[in-house]
Amino acid sequence: MAKKKAPKKKAVRRVNGRDTQHEVEQFLYRQAEVLDGKRWQEFIDLFADDGVYWMPPEPSHTTWDGMPAIFAEDKNLMTVRMKRVLHPDAWSQRPLWGTNHVVGNVVIEKESATGDVVARSRFHMMELRRDDVRHFAGSYVHHLKKTRDGYRIKLQRVDMTNAQAAFDYVLQVWV
Repeated sequence: MAKKKAPKKKAVRRVNGRDTQHEVEQFLYRQAEVLDGKRWQEFIDLFADDGVYWMPPEPSHTTWDGMPAIFAEDKNLMTVRMKRVLHPDAWSQRPLWGTNHVVGNVVIEKESATGDVVARSRFHMMELRRDDVRHFAGSYVHHLKKTRDGYRIKLQRVDMTNAQAAFDYVLQVWV
């Protein structure tokens, strides 16, 4: 009787013995939790010192330099936005509102020898404000820098499927 060979196991991408796929997924899930919890400073702290949050108005844009953008913010501009949103007289934040992010389809596109990663994922965010529900969906591309303290975002690109839709009011915070 011939001996059957066991099927080959799919290789798990590992750097220094760690499962990169799992680490990146957990990072993205934590980012969603931070956003839904309105922990703005914690969100900003996920970015590298030179990190950028960028939401182009359409997927064909390759740079924010000299181009219109829904968001193109470094940590300094994110801090300005956070202070505006948290200000006691910020009428746009009344009445209270909430979001719920779902992140999935995480794919590691590139990984360097130093552990830096480029990852693509999909998202769906539901926002409840007053009695209105809005939905935003699209894809993220994260350029993540590996540090002693875990990943930090060098670039987060947000391509919203419905970026060109008409909205009653503008986005106040990050998607």
